[in-house]
Amino acid sequence: MTENETRALRHAADGSVLFHSGLWGAPMSFLWAGADGGPAGHVPQWVAEALTMLERRGLVVFRVVLGTRDVAVRVTEAGLRRLTRAPGQVD
Repeated sequence: MTENETRALRHAADGSVLFHSGLWGAPMSFLWAGADGGPAGHVPQWVAEALTMLERRGLVVFRVVLGTRDVAVRVTEAGLRRLTRAPGQVD
């Protein structure tokens, strides 16, 4: 896992990332979560790319819902194992 992917996984574990489904005219995107849990701006491109890769590998998940509600990006059990793995430990 790259350093960017590790950092993005930590952001998701901290509950600081939301997913916007792209419904209702706004493009599909990842957003920072504010203190109130609502959207607080777009994440940088490297975070979005890393989260996309993590989702494809089953390390994070987000459930797309109908409507305008943004949903939290959650870390899966496999993602949690990756975060708690000792440095230098390989898959």
